[in-house]
Amino acid sequence: MRKRTTALAAGGVIAMLALAGCSGGGNGSPAAADVDLSNVDYSGSVSVITRYAGNYESFFQEMKSAYEAEHPGVTVELQQESDQGYKDKIKTLTASQSLPDVYFTWPGNYAEQFYDNGVALDLTDVIGPDTEWGQTMAPSAIGALTKDGRTYGIPFGLDAKFMVYNEKLFQQAGVEVPTDLDGLLKACDTLSAAGITPMSFGNVDGWPAIHFMTQLNSYDVPADVLAADYKPDTATWDDPGYVEALEQFSDIIDRCTTTGSGANGSDYYSQRDAFGAGQAAMFYVENLEFGATVPEGSVAANDGWGIFKLPAASDAQGDLGALTGAPDGFLINPKAKNLPLAVDFMKFVTDKANATALTAELGIPSPVKDSLTDENSTPQLRESIDVLQDANSLSIWLDTVTVPDVADAYLSGVQGLISGDRSAQDVMDAVKAASEQAKG
Repeated sequence: MRKRTTALAAGGVIAMLALAGCSGGGNGSPAAADVDLSNVDYSGSVSVITRYAGNYESFFQEMKSAYEAEHPGVTVELQQESDQGYKDKIKTLTASQSLPDVYFTWPGNYAEQFYDNGVALDLTDVIGPDTEWGQTMAPSAIGALTKDGRTYGIPFGLDAKFMVYNEKLFQQAGVEVPTDLDGLLKACDTLSAAGITPMSFGNVDGWPAIHFMTQLNSYDVPADVLAADYKPDTATWDDPGYVEALEQFSDIIDRCTTTGSGANGSDYYSQRDAFGAGQAAMFYVENLEFGATVPEGSVAANDGWGIFKLPAASDAQGDLGALTGAPDGFLINPKAKNLPLAVDFMKFVTDKANATALTAELGIPSPVKDSLTDENSTPQLRESIDVLQDANSLSIWLDTVTVPDVADAYLSGVQGLISGDRSAQDVMDAVKAASEQAKG
C-alpha cells in the first residue's frame, strides 16, 4: 500500500472545510458528552470510510461482518478507498457536509484541521490517556492524536520508517550495517563498485523524499527549534540544519540510488518491488509495508533481510533518538446519528483480539498493548516496534505536521532538488516564504 497524504490533499481539506462553513478556530470540536459506552443502542447504521482498499481491505470487511453478527440490529456501511482515492473522497464529503460517522485521518496538521473546524468529536473522556480504553494503547499513539490536552483520534496502526537491507547482498559486497550517515554513503559506494544497486528509490508522488527529510530534519535541527517551526506563529525556518539535511539527502540520492535525478519519474511501488526481487540492497519503507516489501518466497526473503534506522551524521545537532513515524487513526463525526454506536464500533475494531488479528492478517502493527506476538509477526516487525518504543520521540511526516503552504513548498522544492533545478538554499528560501505567507 501507499501513500501518503500530500500537501495538496491537506490544503484541499482546509479549503473544503471553509466552503462547508464549518466552525473555525481552536477548541471547535464538541465533546463526547452523549457517548455512554455502557448503554449503546445497537440499532440502525454506522457509516465508515477507510483508506485500506486493495490488499488491505479484508480486515475491515471482517470487522463489519463480525460486528453485524454480534449486533443483528446494526448495519455497517463501509467504504474503502485507496490512498489517493481517500484524499479525493474526503474533500468531497467534507465540502458537501456528508462526512461518514467514522473516518480515517493522518496525525499532525492534517488531523488538526478537522479538530479545529468542529468536525471531529472530542474523545478525551472515552479514549484519553487516563481512561480504561486509552490505557490499552501505546501512550505515544494517543499523544499523536491529542491537541492541547484533548484527545480526538482513535489510533489504529503503528507506523514508523526503517531502512530494510538484503543480508546476502551486503555480505557479497563486504559491507556492514552503517551506524552513521558517512558509513551509509561509503556502503553505497562499495555496493556500487561491486555491481549492486545500493538503494531503490522512486519519487513520482513526492512523499517518499519527504519521509527522508522528516528524519533528517529531526537529526539536524534541535528539537525545540523544529517544534517552533512547525507552528505558523513561531516559525522562522532559519536554522542551518535544514539546509544541511537537504544536502545530506542529495548525497544519498546521488551516491546510493540509480534513479538519481530521474527519481521524480520513478514509481515508489516499482522500486519497492525491485528490493523484494533482490535487485537492490536497501529500501526506505514503513514497517507496516514490510510484508509487501519482502513477501514470503521472494528473493529478498530467501536472501535474508534486516532493518536499521536511517543513520544520522556524526555531528548532527538535533535529536538522534527521534524516529520518523506516526499512528494512523480514525475520527468520529459529531453529527453521527448514533454517536455511541460509532465510537463502540471503533472500540470493537481496536480490542486486543482484533488488534492481534490485524497484525497477523495484514502485518500492520497495532498500538494496542501486547498485541504483537511471536505467532502473528516477523522478527523484523517486532524489532521495529522495539525501536519505536525506545525512540525519544516520533517525528510526524513533514507533509502532514506542517501547514499546507509549507508542505507544498517542501514537496515541490525537494523534487526540484532531486532533478537538479534547485539548491538546498533555494528550497529553504521557498519554505520560509511559504511560512510567512501562511501567517497571513
